Amino acid sequence: MTEQFKIGFIGLGIMGAPMAKNLINAKYEVYVYDIRQESIKNLVESGAIATKNSQDLGEKVDVVVIMVQDSANSEEAIISDNGVLNTLKKGTTIIDMSSISPLVSQKISKLCEQKEVDFLDAPVSGGEPMAISGDLAIMVGGKENVFKKFESIFDVMGKSKVYCGKAGAGNTTKLANQIIVAANIEGLSEALVLSKKAGLDPKVVLNAIQGGLAGSTVMNTKGPMMADGNFTPGFRIKLHQKDLNNALMTAKELGVSIPVTGLIQQMITSLVNEGKGDWDHSGIATFIENISGVKISED
Repeated sequence: MTEQFKIGFIGLGIMGAPMAKNLINAKYEVYVYDIRQESIKNLVESGAIATKNSQDLGEKVDVVVIMVQDSANSEEAIISDNGVLNTLKKGTTIIDMSSISPLVSQKISKLCEQKEVDFLDAPVSGGEPMAISGDLAIMVGGKENVFKKFESIFDVMGKSKVYCGKAGAGNTTKLANQIIVAANIEGLSEALVLSKKAGLDPKVVLNAIQGGLAGSTVMNTKGPMMADGNFTPGFRIKLHQKDLNNALMTAKELGVSIPVTGLIQQMITSLVNEGKGDWDHSGIATFIENISGVKISED
């Protein structure tokens, strides 16, 4: 029988809320906190237990899942004066599923170790649709025995879970993922703009090539959005900007050159400056559209 941990969940945004709901649906006892009271209320209606703040949550649970936007938010939620680490008991665990800098994950891990609290960095890929369906890809760093202890929790939220190595390895793997996703979206944008300018129907082009070597989850998910001009966020441009910034900083630290990532980051920064930061990252297509004078969608 699966061990029924008492789970705390901090961060109930576009990704965190459906992830927490899946844990509730799996009959876990889930305590929740978010700075937005409306987000807490929505999860309580689904069966969660509300807490007053991060420290209140920490007093009640065996394991805490964190799902926030960036490194600063993770530090605030975990190791600040108001962070959950202050009230967690020895032997409990923090699983930070946020996509943050690997260096910050390592910093948090060391501080957790001093308090005899286990730490895993376990960022995810798949966006809102897979957060809702429970089909996320989860990349985990930390102690392998701790990863194995909580595999049942990962199974509720994801279709795959891979132990990647020591603390920070999960987020390094996520950066690799985000580099590839960004390059795929940018390349797909160029391909559809070219096809449209040549007088072809982008939807027909997608249908023709998705079964070949160019086919990918990115194409299947983001191509139809570009063809329809629908940039309702599943994963926001400004969050991909943050991820690529972390990739570039990590590359600098390691002495690695990632030139295409730098170029795409400049495109994304331009879109954020245009006020498109809350668009889906498939909106990278609009950068290529604008410089080419071609619109993929008929709308």
